Amino acid sequence: MRWQIGLTASGILLSVFLGTMTVAGYWWGASTGQLSQLTSLESELAQQKSLIADARANAQSELDALAARLGLMQAHVTRLDALGERLVSLSKLDSEEFNFNYKPALGGPHEPEEAVSAEFGNILVDLSDQLDSRDQQLSILEDVLMREQVKKQSRPSGRPIVKGWTSSYFGQRTDPFSGKLAQHNGIDFAGREGSEVIATSSGVVTWASSKYGYGNLVEINHGNGYTTRYGHNAEVLVKVGDMVEKGQAISLMGSTGRSTGPHVHFEVLLNNRQIDPIRFVQSSS
Repeated sequence: MRWQIGLTASGILLSVFLGTMTVAGYWWGASTGQLSQLTSLESELAQQKSLIADARANAQSELDALAARLGLMQAHVTRLDALGERLVSLSKLDSEEFNFNYKPALGGPHEPEEAVSAEFGNILVDLSDQLDSRDQQLSILEDVLMREQVKKQSRPSGRPIVKGWTSSYFGQRTDPFSGKLAQHNGIDFAGREGSEVIATSSGVVTWASSKYGYGNLVEINHGNGYTTRYGHNAEVLVKVGDMVEKGQAISLMGSTGRSTGPHVHFEVLLNNRQIDPIRFVQSSS
């Protein structure tokens, strides 16, 4: 009997042990699956965080690039405004019509923001290209206008004296010394001895001393083929190599050289050929 009782007890204990192991195995398997799922979720969460961080970095990079581009475009606009104002001044255009201090008059129907947003990048690219092109065109136009302005400023204009009168014109006349007809290659302006003789245009002094027939002579090269001469001066106020401005006193009127009285013999040369100064004298520009 005892061995039967022991065998029965052993069977019960074995059953309990096996049952316990089964429950423990089920619990362990379930826990292991949950841990695996948790690990997977944590991995996916880390990947999502990385993607969000990358997206933020890319967005910031794009914003920085956009800000830099807008800053560059603003610099272009500022330069174009400055060029525009300069061209208006040089061209003597209507400053009210071409006023670069105000925004241009624009308008048009409102477009949905979605459509605008979708094309915003392309619009910026096109605007940037247009600004670059306009910048080049205005620079070329400025260069052309500046050259025209330089040519205009190099032309002699006005009288070489402040006070006085015309005593002899360009062309054939009776020579005051020989009494015969002779060519006079300038215009004489008489006045008070010692009065100022002025440059009729800006330029560089190429002669500032005595010269046969002219007495004390000042010669100025104005560029673009133009040269002016001022003869019979009592005193020369400039020297060779000096830069002179239009209206600047270059000498004092006198009667040196082949002269009958105080005056300035004024000549205009174009490409080393003496031409009639009358149209330059009568010009006020």
